[in-house]
Amino acid sequence: MDKSINIGDSNPDGGVSIEQTLSSSSEGMGDVQAGIEFIYHMREHIVDVGVATLYLFACYAFYLWLKKVIQ
Repeated sequence: MDKSINIGDSNPDGGVSIEQTLSSSSEGMGDVQAGIEFIYHMREHIVDVGVATLYLFACYAFYLWLKKVIQ
């Protein structure tokens, strides 16, 4: 599956043109294989997910504390 993105300026005096081609080898990939690849790629971002989770819990704790203080 190839996709092309072309961005051009309508100015005839020399516009900027950007072309990008995206290729994917997952054509015909089943759901199970896609799930396995998703889990495999998430292993690379486990620290990011952990930090985001801790931030979420901290924000929720702050919300609960602020709600208690206001009442």
